[in-house]
Amino acid sequence: MTRREGSRRRNIAPPRESVLAAAMATIAEHGLDGLTMAGLGRDVGMSSGHLLYYFRTKDELLLRTLEWSEGRLGAERGALLSRPTPAAERLGGYVELYIPEGPRDPHWSLWLEVWNRSQSTDDDARARQAAIEAAWHRDLVALLAEGISQGEFRAVDPDRFATRLRALLDGFSVHVAVGIPGTGRSRVLAHVSEFLADSLLLPKV
Repeated sequence: MTRREGSRRRNIAPPRESVLAAAMATIAEHGLDGLTMAGLGRDVGMSSGHLLYYFRTKDELLLRTLEWSEGRLGAERGALLSRPTPAAERLGGYVELYIPEGPRDPHWSLWLEVWNRSQSTDDDARARQAAIEAAWHRDLVALLAEGISQGEFRAVDPDRFATRLRALLDGFSVHVAVGIPGTGRSRVLAHVSEFLADSLLLPKV
C-alpha cells in the first residue's frame, strides 16, 4: 500500500457506531477527563480534527455517546416489555436492565459523567437528557398501568409510583456503578424485589 493510499484510508470516517463504542469504553475506564480526541482518533483511525468536526466538543461527544447507548438499551427494553408474559415478570426484567452490571458499568459511567456536567450544560443538552429519562418513565408507567388493570399490581398511581421507583433505582445504581461496599448488583436486586413485593405486587391466588 502506498503512502497516498494509506492517507486516504485514514481519512475515511469510521462507522459512527465504532467511534461511539470506543468513546464509551474509554470513558468507562478513564472518565471523560481521560478521553482525548487525539487518543480516540488513534483508537478508531481518525484524526482529532475530523472528530472535532463531527462532535465539536467533548461534552457533545459524551451526550451523543449516551444517546447511542440509550438507543441500544431502548430497543432491548422495547423487546422485553412487548413479551407476552405477566407484567410482574416484565417489571423484573425492566429492573434488571436498569441496574448496572457492576462498578464502572459503561452505560452508567456515561450517566455519571453527564450528571456531573449537568449544571454547566445548555438548554438543548438538558432537553436531550430529559428525553432519555422520559422514555424510561413512560415505559414504566405503561407497564404499571397494565399490571394494575390485569390484577397483578396494587391500585397505585402509576405515574407517582414510577417516579418513586426510578428514584430508588437511580440511587442504588449510582452505588453499584461507583462500587460502594455492600451494594453489589445481586444485593440491590434483592432489595428492589423486596420493595416491590411489599408495595406493589398482589398475592397470587
